[in-house]
Amino acid sequence: MAAVAQRLGVTPMALYRHVANKADLLDGLVEMLLSEFALPDAGIPWDERLAVIGQAIRATARRHPDVFALLLRLPANTPDARHVRDAIYVALREAGVAEADVPQTERLISTMVLGFAASEAGGRFSGLSRAAVDADYAALEDVVRTLITQGLR
Repeated sequence: MAAVAQRLGVTPMALYRHVANKADLLDGLVEMLLSEFALPDAGIPWDERLAVIGQAIRATARRHPDVFALLLRLPANTPDARHVRDAIYVALREAGVAEADVPQTERLISTMVLGFAASEAGGRFSGLSRAAVDADYAALEDVVRTLITQGLR
């Protein structure tokens, strides 16, 4: 907290008027990452909505590569941060995923997409062209679609 305060040019105590502790600050960062893009219209097909969310996640990772990995370490704890997960739940239900399987399916899909986005933003694919990376992501979308339509088992 002292380093954050110094970077902002305030005293550490000034931060505590806005956040309770470091965990609260990190929750705020997760919320910022997950709420900086608009969710797709609920009227488009479920698979297109998931594709739009995935592309938005990739764009967020490219804009904020230094903090994006927080999404792989921390859960979405705030109501605003959970809006993406909730939208994915709705799409999975519309795709026919059994209610009991929705949370696990979302966790698996989110981990795949977040991992890809973090890898891309972190430079893991720097030796590849944008077209090759996009083709890899399109293949991941196909895997996700198959997972959803054919079930987890």
